[in-house]
Amino acid sequence: MGVVTVGELKTSISGKRSFRPSSTIRHAATEWPISDVSSDVTIEIGASSFALHKFPLVSRSGRIRRLLIEAKDATISRMNLSLIPGGPEAFELAAKFCYGINIEITLSNVAMLRCAAHFLEMTEEFVQKNLEARTEAYLKDTVLPNISNSISVLHRCECLWPVSEEINLVNRLINAIANNACKEQLASGLLKLDHNFPMKTMPNIEPETPSDWWGKSLSVLNLEFFQRVLTAVKSKGLKQDMISKILINYTHNSLQGLVIRDPHIVRGSLLDMELQKKQRVIVEAMVSLLPTQSRRSSVPMAFLSSLLKTAIASSASTSCRSDLERRIGLLLDQAILEDILIPANSYGNNHGTMYDTESILRIFSIFLNLDEDDDEDNRMRDESEMAYDFDSPGSPKQSSILKVSKLLDTYLAEIALDTNLLPSKFIALAELLPDHARIISDGLYRAVDIFLKVHPNIKDSERYRLCKTIDCQKLSQEACSHAAQNERLPVQMAVQVLYFEQIRLRSAMNGGHNQFFFGTINSQFPQRSSSGAGSGAISPRDNYASVRLENRELKLEVARMRMRLTDLEKDHVSMKQELVRSHPANKIFKSFTKKLSKQLNSLFRINNLKPIGSKPNAESRFLFQRRRRHSIS
Repeated sequence: MGVVTVGELKTSISGKRSFRPSSTIRHAATEWPISDVSSDVTIEIGASSFALHKFPLVSRSGRIRRLLIEAKDATISRMNLSLIPGGPEAFELAAKFCYGINIEITLSNVAMLRCAAHFLEMTEEFVQKNLEARTEAYLKDTVLPNISNSISVLHRCECLWPVSEEINLVNRLINAIANNACKEQLASGLLKLDHNFPMKTMPNIEPETPSDWWGKSLSVLNLEFFQRVLTAVKSKGLKQDMISKILINYTHNSLQGLVIRDPHIVRGSLLDMELQKKQRVIVEAMVSLLPTQSRRSSVPMAFLSSLLKTAIASSASTSCRSDLERRIGLLLDQAILEDILIPANSYGNNHGTMYDTESILRIFSIFLNLDEDDDEDNRMRDESEMAYDFDSPGSPKQSSILKVSKLLDTYLAEIALDTNLLPSKFIALAELLPDHARIISDGLYRAVDIFLKVHPNIKDSERYRLCKTIDCQKLSQEACSHAAQNERLPVQMAVQVLYFEQIRLRSAMNGGHNQFFFGTINSQFPQRSSSGAGSGAISPRDNYASVRLENRELKLEVARMRMRLTDLEKDHVSMKQELVRSHPANKIFKSFTKKLSKQLNSLFRINNLKPIGSKPNAESRFLFQRRRRHSIS
């Protein structure tokens, strides 16, 4: 809409404000009251006051008319309208409109004018195309059909509460945002479909507009309005990956100034506690808005990790932290070391640990217990599918647990450098994984060695229990060599390493790999029961799965030893051939063999027999048997 400035409000010498016509309207007496007419009513709004005339106000405002009628004094000259939404600015625009001045309605003032029109009761009952109707027309034509415009106006409604709620403006804007977002998502999907299956050639196709372009503008909203918008778009069916992007963007913008602490702020001061409270409120709200928990969740692991770190630092509720821990546990095979290095909230404790190992213990336990909490479709699988999951080296579950075992070993090596870390907590993490989770124990051995080096004064019982978590049969040759000379390890472990290495080599040389591996390895598996991954009775399915996993591990180890034995046999044959070739009597043996072969062949030809190396025919066998019977008789 265009702007037609007919008159303006100016401050008089007495400090009051009254309308003064502009130079272009002084001559239009029919459109503007003569400036010499003194005001007969003063409107007070806060510290501002407006010297106006009753007639133009009463002609368009039902509230002012009612107040004048209800007043006992008919000559009332002062009125207080401090409760008008938008304050003096909104009333000034409404007063101009009452005087017939054509005001400009924009995105920045439409919500304020709509609320002011409701407060002043500027409806069609008094005059056609009153301020309420004008603002409603602008909302329907310009604001509600456009997502960005709706978000901008919704942001203006934050300071107009509760009137904006009473006139249902907030709900209308939120529903418009949700509906337009889903329409845009549908249009984007249809456009992709047209690109994949073109019905006709389209030479001038505009580049596809990103479907999340409007999500960034939601960061201007306060937390309450943002929650309501996101709840609405979720109920309308907006995709989870889009919701995740909106959440990440809003959380980043909201916490950006809160997470980075000012070094001049004293820890534990009122200002610091206020910052923590703001962080806690934002994190708990974001967690409540996350999509449904799933192993195929679209929420990135890095975002979940940052939320958990902030939740711990701001002392968020237990339910909030538990929700984040479970989400991270479901996606633990996608994590990297930085994601699980969660600082501990050790405020007031100078001897606290650097990292929160309790949360990590719960997260890994959640991952290890996922078999019991799989989706309903996983429960319908038959036995062959279940056997594939456990027996195939490339199966999703086995590959995931191998990734997690490497991640845990790397994490143990990192936290082992913490001098305040208790051995019991380190041992609890080291014992967490089941035996089949590690094919090679070099990572765990390295972490244990670092911990023993940083904590030289731990008890012998703790040292022995810590070293017991290492399966010596899964150490590489380099690790075995290092362990045999490691003075930090108990003597029992060094002897065990040497013993297993000796038996392994002897078994490989003698070809007795089956007896060794099926005997001694099975006796070693009961070293740790359930590995802390979930105590209690073992179900038949778990028992069956454990047996199949152990069987697969044994087969892999036997296959590796067979390959080593084959290499040794090849080396033995090559050495024997080299020895025969290099022996002095080799030439004499070869010549003697040739002469003997010639004599035997000539003898066979005389007796009508096949030469050496050929198969005898029926006639040769008959003559040979006849001569043999004749010679015996």
